[in-house]
Amino acid sequence: MNIAELFAKGGPVVWILAAYSSVGLAIVLERNILFLRLRQLPRAWLSRLDRLLDHADASQLVADLKGPEARLIQAVVQANSEGVKDLHGVGQRVRAQETQRMEFGLRTLGILGNTAPLLGLLGTITGMIKAFMVIEQAGGKVDAQALAGGIWEAMITTGVGLAVAIPLLILLHFLEGGVERRAQKMNQCLSLLLERRSQGVANKEESEQQHTWEQITDGV
Repeated sequence: MNIAELFAKGGPVVWILAAYSSVGLAIVLERNILFLRLRQLPRAWLSRLDRLLDHADASQLVADLKGPEARLIQAVVQANSEGVKDLHGVGQRVRAQETQRMEFGLRTLGILGNTAPLLGLLGTITGMIKAFMVIEQAGGKVDAQALAGGIWEAMITTGVGLAVAIPLLILLHFLEGGVERRAQKMNQCLSLLLERRSQGVANKEESEQQHTWEQITDGV
């Protein structure tokens, strides 16, 4: 069976599944191009992030960096220079924005992959209904060969639906994995940026509590 016969015997459902396949392929290609264009943070920077906020010219140091991790670092450095206290909140906000940008289209891809088999099954069920309606109208006197031909034609849509869904779901899995890895790397960068800052805040609070306790117990 060639492509023309497949579309002719499968009916409108096969055309819809072909549109599913085209849209899904377009999303996969667009996302792959985006991921290839997203630059990785140089490995040398990971060892410098813990002391980056101590530099007076930190904004200039990170100005030329590109990519999701770089935008997170630049946002935190900018917020620190402006005196923002909740740097972790700033980092989480930028991380969420970058993750949402990378996930664009993946929900649509998931919907296409999950509904393609159901659409194919719907086409098979409607085809089977028509076949049995013909049997009823013929009073049960139907050639077995003709009946078999009607049934396999009805099952074409289920096969096409599965053929569309399986690759889309596999590709979706790989794309989601790529997004998750970049999100984890952004978390790592944020943790390295704020590690020493958090330790300094904790030591300061501990010192203030100890000093307050000494004042309370001074006269005892």
